[in-house]
This record gives sequence, C-alpha cells and structure tokens, in this order.
Amino acid sequence: MSQDNIKFAYWVPNVSGGLVVSNIEQRTSWDFEYNKKLAQIAEKSGFDYALSQIRFTAGYGAEFQHESVSFSHGLLAATTKLKVIAAILPGPWDPALAAKQIATIDHLTGGGRVAVNVVSGWFKGEFLAIGQTWLEHDERYRRSEEFIRALKGIWSQDSYTASGDFYRFHHYSLRPKPLKQPEVFQGGSSRAARDMASRVSDWYFTNGNTVEGIKAQVDDIRAKAAANNHSVKVGVNAFVIARETEEEARAVLAEIIAQANPEAVNAFGHEVKQAGKASPEGEGNWAKSTFEDLVQYNDGFKTNLIGTPRQIAERIIALKAVGVDLILTGFLHFQEEVAYFGEHVLPLVRELEADQVALAA
Repeated sequence: MSQDNIKFAYWVPNVSGGLVVSNIEQRTSWDFEYNKKLAQIAEKSGFDYALSQIRFTAGYGAEFQHESVSFSHGLLAATTKLKVIAAILPGPWDPALAAKQIATIDHLTGGGRVAVNVVSGWFKGEFLAIGQTWLEHDERYRRSEEFIRALKGIWSQDSYTASGDFYRFHHYSLRPKPLKQPEVFQGGSSRAARDMASRVSDWYFTNGNTVEGIKAQVDDIRAKAAANNHSVKVGVNAFVIARETEEEARAVLAEIIAQANPEAVNAFGHEVKQAGKASPEGEGNWAKSTFEDLVQYNDGFKTNLIGTPRQIAERIIALKAVGVDLILTGFLHFQEEVAYFGEHVLPLVRELEADQVALAA
C-alpha cells in the first residue's frame, strides 16, 4: 500500500451499547473474545488502526466499559500488524503514568503499533462521579496540550523538565523509552481543539460532516499548523452502512433512527451541547447536530458513507481530495460488516486511488 493511500480505522466496541443509541439489533459485543476476533478480521480486511474508547461510568446506553489501555494491549497481542489507539483522559491519567504504560506496551508488542488518543472530555457527570475536577472548555484543551507535550518530552528526552500550569517534571528520565515514538491523536471541532492540534498533535479527529464542512476544518487546521512549523494529519468519523443497493442501506438508516432511544439521545445531546456552549465561541463538536445526527455519537451519519460499495468508495475519494488522511468507521454489526467493507469497499477505494495516480503520471 502506498503511504499516500487513505487509511482506515474502526471504533473498538469495548463499551456496551454499540455505536448507535438505538434499540435496533446490533450484532456487536463489548466483551474481549468478540473484540479479539474483530481485530483479527479488521487486520485481515486491510484496516490500519483500531481506536479503543474510554468511559468510566454508565450512561447513554453504555452500561459496561472495559478500560482502554489494557484492552488495547490485549488487541495488540492478538494481532501482528494492526495499530491500536488507546484513548486516554487527562485528569484520571497523569502523563508520567501514561508515558510509562505506553512505552511498556510498545516493547511487549514489537514496537510501533501502540498509539494514544488524548481525550479532553465532554462528560461532566463522569468527572464528578470519580472525584475529578471539571475544568472549563478551553482549560480542558490547555491541560491536554500540556499532557501531549509531556508525553512527547518524556518519550524523546533523556532528562525531561517542564513547569506548566497542570504538570511539572524535574529531570525525569523514562527507561526504557518506546522502541518507536507512539503517534498522538486528539479529537474536537472547536477552535481550541484545532489550535491545539496545529501545535502538538500528530493526528486530528473530527466529527462526521459534509465534504464542504470537513474541507473548511482541514484548511483551517493545515494553515495554522504551517504557521507553527508543524504537520498534522486529519481523520474523519463515519458510520458505514454498505449494502448491495442504496435503497437497502437507506432503509437500515431509517430503521436505526426509527428505533432510537429518545431519552438517551436527548440526554447525550444536552450534555455535549452544554460542553460546547462553554467554549468562548459557543460551539463544540455537536453544536449543529440534530436528533438524527446524535443517534450516532460522533455525527457519523453526516459523512454519508451509506449506500453501495461503489458509492461509498467514491465518497471516500472525495474526502481524500479535500485533505482527509483517515476514515474512522463505525458499523451496526461489526464483525460481518468490517469483513464486508474489506472485501467490497476497500478494493474499490484502492482502485480509484490507483486510477488517480495513473492520470497524474
């Protein structure tokens, strides 16, 4: 595969409830055996990354949650090529602990396959439930930026010293260091999120959106990163419904929304929109999300990867054309649909990419 090919990741369902807040059947399980097999299917199907989730408390259909770092290690041990991104939440995690955990996992799994997703946090009730201080919106991103700078400093410097508002280090030397510097991902659609990514992150995840909406974000973050002499890649969330006909795919989407859990969707919407309104510009990831959008946690329906394999492949190429480097996918029935995607969609994407290279030659 060419380094310029668009990459694919999937949400690890290590949290119960699946990826849609709906009573529709989801042949997906949060237990380890299911996820171990899923990781092996994804690796065989051509996926590059898996992203584990971090939740500490029940809510919005997520009654059970496995811890992300240890779960990610289990998936890495069960695969040979797949990279696994462990979600880490500043506050519950200290950067010294996270840096040491990830360095150890890197050694145990051969180097270069473990990454982190630094999650700034949107769930105030969760922070309060576990006795953590809830910071204002931009303060959460300031803390995350310090957290990422600390991770990278600890992993790369023999004697790391830093004096920030949230973390302090005095000639700290981590040994052994990772075999290969782990990639650092982060998410968010607010100005603070994009500004942080343009300074410190290797990858920036954004919620699902139209091609035009994503282009505006990509252009903004790339311009800011260039001004900072930094480079950042962009991943976009998308819920995939691939079927033999567009009518079948649209019918599945309609059924997901028809069977949505209104109480859970509205409660989630209230929580995340309040978090976004606390930002100086009064917007966050879910500022313009409708009820239907919120049925999929990260606006995955908006990206419109819903239809036939050919339609989906062409839309992925359109996203690539505006600067998207990775598609973060969710599915209704993970094992069978990841396999279907690998067999029917991904080859079409590679074919279209090869056609573009040939035309440019």
